[in-house]
This record gives sequence, C-alpha cells and structure tokens, in this order.
Amino acid sequence: MNVLIVYAHPEPKSMNGAMFRAAVAALEAAGHQVKTSDLYEMQLNPVSGRSNFTSVHNADFFKQQLEEVHATAVNGFAPDINAEQEKVEWCDLMIWQFPLWWFGMHGILKGWVDRVFAMGRTYGAGHLYETGKFSGKKAVLSITTGGPETHYVEGGFNGSLAGILRPIHRGVLQFTGFTVLAPQVIYGPARMTYEERAQALAAWGARLQHIYNEMPFNVGNY
Repeated sequence: MNVLIVYAHPEPKSMNGAMFRAAVAALEAAGHQVKTSDLYEMQLNPVSGRSNFTSVHNADFFKQQLEEVHATAVNGFAPDINAEQEKVEWCDLMIWQFPLWWFGMHGILKGWVDRVFAMGRTYGAGHLYETGKFSGKKAVLSITTGGPETHYVEGGFNGSLAGILRPIHRGVLQFTGFTVLAPQVIYGPARMTYEERAQALAAWGARLQHIYNEMPFNVGNY
C-alpha cells in the first residue's frame, strides 16, 4: 500500500509530531511505502496565487480555477505544487495529521489544500463525489483537540466532532472521491500523562496495521 502523510504542526516534540513519527514507523514496519509532506519543515507557502503556476491563462485577470484548468492541460503547475499533486495521485491512503484549531484546519494545511487540490487536476468535469478522480483511495484525519472528549459530543460544550469535521470530510475529501475512514482523535493531549500518551501512540500504531480494510465512516448530515 502507498501512504501519504501530510503533517501540519510547528513543534516536532508535540503530540502531533509523535503521532506523525509513530505512523511512519508503523506503516514502514508493516511493509508499506510511505511518502510525507511535513508542511512546516517544507516552509510551505500557504498563499494561493500566480505562484501556483508556471503557465498563464489570463494575464489581465486572475481567476484561480480557470488558471488551474489551463495548467492541467499544459502541465503548468509550479514544481512544488506538482510534486504534492503527484503524491496525492500516487497514494492509496492519505493521512492528515494536525491539531484542530478554530474548529478546522489551520492556515498552512488549508493553504496546502487550496493550492494542491486544483480544478481539472483533482476535480471537475463531472469528477465529483462518487465519480471523483480519487475514487478508490481512502483518507483519514488524525487530529488532536484542546478540550476533553465530553466537549465534542452532540449537546456538549463544542458540539459534535462529526459536525465540526464534516466540511473537511465531505467538502474536501469525499468531494474529490476519497473514501473517508473514522478520524483518529486524541482529546486534550496537554492534560494526558506520559503513560496515557504512550498508550494513545500504541493504539494508533495498532490501528494502522489494518486500517485499509476498515469500513467507511458515516460523515452524517449536519
């Protein structure tokens, strides 16, 4: 199995950093091929614009989607963007490792999506949802939260986590054809003991041994 892990956290010694390294180690030990995108290490520019492209469709008025369609036709994506697109096209399973900030992806990961998931190259022309270009591939979000699990249930302090994650699950991953698996969630790691964090890392590694055989996650209607 080919696995892409997109990692977005500024501190390598964080729980997210530990989850990222644990996933790489577990998957490689199981014989899978792993590629990574460590967005902070790469110093990824999250700002979308003409720097996404080497080609130009309309020099007088920038409309990103039209530039993306043109770049798809003429192989006009910037080398760094094309490299990330090729990773997504290569993988069978994609994992995003990130902390939940302001009920969603934080800037560097959202910028990666904005620049890499390009019209024509990754969606469009009838390729949406069940007919998406990434149909047959699977994706899982591996996240940490600031609060405890009781804050992320229906009627809880922050509401249902499934509802919070639906814009990503449905609006990005399923939209482009991915089959979504249940998220891996570490609730409030800052409040966990060393032993609890070690157990969480071990559980993640164990899940990864058979993750590709899991049933799809019901993202629900929220």
